[in-house]
Amino acid sequence: MAVLRFDWNTLYGELNGCTKCRLCEHRHSIVVSDGDPHADIMFIGEGPGREEDEQGVPFVGAAGRLFNYHLEEAGLDRRSVYICNVVKCRPPQNRDPLPDEAESCLPYLRAQIALVRPKVIVCLGRIAARYVYDRDIQITRQRGQIKKLGAFYVLPTYHPAALLRREELTNDFVFDLCTAKKLAERIKAGEQIEL
Repeated sequence: MAVLRFDWNTLYGELNGCTKCRLCEHRHSIVVSDGDPHADIMFIGEGPGREEDEQGVPFVGAAGRLFNYHLEEAGLDRRSVYICNVVKCRPPQNRDPLPDEAESCLPYLRAQIALVRPKVIVCLGRIAARYVYDRDIQITRQRGQIKKLGAFYVLPTYHPAALLRREELTNDFVFDLCTAKKLAERIKAGEQIEL
């Protein structure tokens, strides 16, 4: 699918009342994004959970609070990054988005990437990495491996919810956040990045 050529108002207008997939049937909110629309770093998750659906903001539940804590630990401010998801409506019982649901939302995600124009995209978890980084990703083997895709550098890491279940993943997750920050700074400084 091609990138939708939108400005922000057009994108929000298209998303408003979207009925392109079954996720619209039970949603409370369309959860578009949070943070700086001119950020150097974009974080992409899989989809909103219950609290995100209620508040209309990504990453505000337990995983979001942990994410905020680790962003600060890595020297990042939530207001200075851009945060969004592959799908904009909550999958029932927080299940993974089905392929057709994700495909319905991908033009919106591509438009967000084109409008933000980040230097670094961090895929939070295997679902986000599958649609942005590599369809066959194995997150435990490929997390932290930077790949250049067009104008962007993409780094997959664990989803913050995984840290709630497996605390031993925390050091790798924080390391990846620090790597994304340093990479964005190096790109902004005009350094040649060799992978």
